[in-house]
Amino acid sequence: MQTYDAPLRDMRFVLHELHGLDALTSLPAFADLNAETVDVVLEEAARIATEVLLPLNASGDIEGCVVENGVVRTPKGFRAAYDTFREGGWNALAGDPTYGGQGLPESVNKLVEEMICGANLSFSLYPGLTHGAVQALAAHGSDELKDLYLPKMIDGIWSGSMCLTESQCGTDLGMLRTRAVPQDDGSYRLTGSKIFISAGEHDLTENIIHLVLARLPDAPPGIKGISLFLAPKFLPKADGSVGPRNGILCTGLEHKMGLKASATCQISFDDAQAWLVGTAHKGMQGMFTMMNEERLGVGIQGLGIASAAYQSAVAYAKDRLQGRSLSGTKRPDLAADPIIVHPDVRRMLMTMRTSAEGCRAVGIWVAQAVDLSKHAATEGERTAAADFVALMTPVVKALFTDLGFEAASLGVQVYGGHGYIREHGVEQYVRDARIAMLYEGTNGIQALDLVGRKMPAHMGRSLRRLFHPISDFIEAHRKDEAVAGMVEQLERAFGALQLATGQIAQSGLKDPEEAGAAATDYLRLLGLVAMGFMFVRAAGIAAERLATGTDEPEFYRAKLASAQFFIDRILPQATGLFLAIKSGKASTMALAEASF
Repeated sequence: MQTYDAPLRDMRFVLHELHGLDALTSLPAFADLNAETVDVVLEEAARIATEVLLPLNASGDIEGCVVENGVVRTPKGFRAAYDTFREGGWNALAGDPTYGGQGLPESVNKLVEEMICGANLSFSLYPGLTHGAVQALAAHGSDELKDLYLPKMIDGIWSGSMCLTESQCGTDLGMLRTRAVPQDDGSYRLTGSKIFISAGEHDLTENIIHLVLARLPDAPPGIKGISLFLAPKFLPKADGSVGPRNGILCTGLEHKMGLKASATCQISFDDAQAWLVGTAHKGMQGMFTMMNEERLGVGIQGLGIASAAYQSAVAYAKDRLQGRSLSGTKRPDLAADPIIVHPDVRRMLMTMRTSAEGCRAVGIWVAQAVDLSKHAATEGERTAAADFVALMTPVVKALFTDLGFEAASLGVQVYGGHGYIREHGVEQYVRDARIAMLYEGTNGIQALDLVGRKMPAHMGRSLRRLFHPISDFIEAHRKDEAVAGMVEQLERAFGALQLATGQIAQSGLKDPEEAGAAATDYLRLLGLVAMGFMFVRAAGIAAERLATGTDEPEFYRAKLASAQFFIDRILPQATGLFLAIKSGKASTMALAEASF
């Protein structure tokens, strides 16, 4: 049975103790924010997740979405759940107050997103795509477009989608064919077809606002000729209400292995009226604003799945009786011991647990930097935060989704044969989690982005935003008795990361394929070191709380146990990753194409 209770205590630990709100509450944008307010928001979000969204997860998977004559019907209960969600103000949580948003930090919003994803990943796509579209429109749209569309999108009465992919082009958007023809009234007419459009058509909102990549008649070839357009499903009237249907039609739904309650659409634009967002032929700037926001959101999807799979596996492992403990019977009153006594089951559960805790800690670190990149007092602080976000965005997207899928798979393994059948619900996590490694740029593309763009950017300036805090922490705590052993292991892994960075920088300059062959291993190496840094910091806080006295000793002892497991059993992968990187491209590229 699917089990999910929002991990509120660990969320509060990460937000208040590990990272702290002080860096944000000192800024005018968040001057009214305090820990009590944040905790109330998180508690109410947890209630919505467990009481409203979780009960629809399995049933939505079974029923799926249906399309009839271009109209998509979401599964039973989704419309009522969305109405409850919107009326509660959850769409507007991190929205700009200028347009009716509540203006809470992105670091708080990401924890709410985690709960939504953990309870019902399919549902999360509908408000999630809108959030990304709002960011792109806010950054690049004209005042007229923002005034007309943002209030309703932030409210959630209108939703958003992004329309990039076409049947002949995925990552290589320079090959897209959708055309935009300028009109005398300043609008444009779009003609073309898009595929894989999440939340592209549904029955949850009264209007859907599509952000569409297309080419103008005078567009240069390749991505330099792409422009971004806004095309609403229904054309707004002068008073802002919905008017006539635009030339936009859902021609089919993709038949997917998972996320069956999320409408993934094929969309046809037939002389659809649209408006330019940003500058002609500069559409990728606007789309990347949305894509980068979505990449962070997709990483949170991986975290949500990892947390839900872990909780479900723990519940089963405590209940399932099989065999006796290797160290002697633990439950003589029962016919067998619960499987949670077995070391290999513990290995799987602890791997899942630390994946979730580590991703949460890193994810909020990055989300807080998003807040600082927009609201910090000085340009230097904003730039430093933006550098860090740029570096870590591909890591959050790829590593979190890799670990989320691995956690879902381990969840099935804990259940054994019962995990492979639908009745227990954990196989759904595997199917749902798999797409997160693909959309918004496959994880291999994220790795190439990291080594090809982010690592060398500004002569390594972005890398320093990660390296310097880790190096400073190691130097300051290598003699800290409570965590000295962990610090030593972190230093060893950090050394492997530094050596790998130098290896790729040197070999990649001579041969780009060397960097390409190393990219995926390097991304995981960097991400594991970042998680290790978070765990050692968390261990230090937990040790201090236990030493000075706390009324929650069980929580802090568990945090120490998680940190020690990660440092002992997961972080040593850094050495193997470095050795793989050091081996170069030779064995990867040696086999002739015809021999595959």
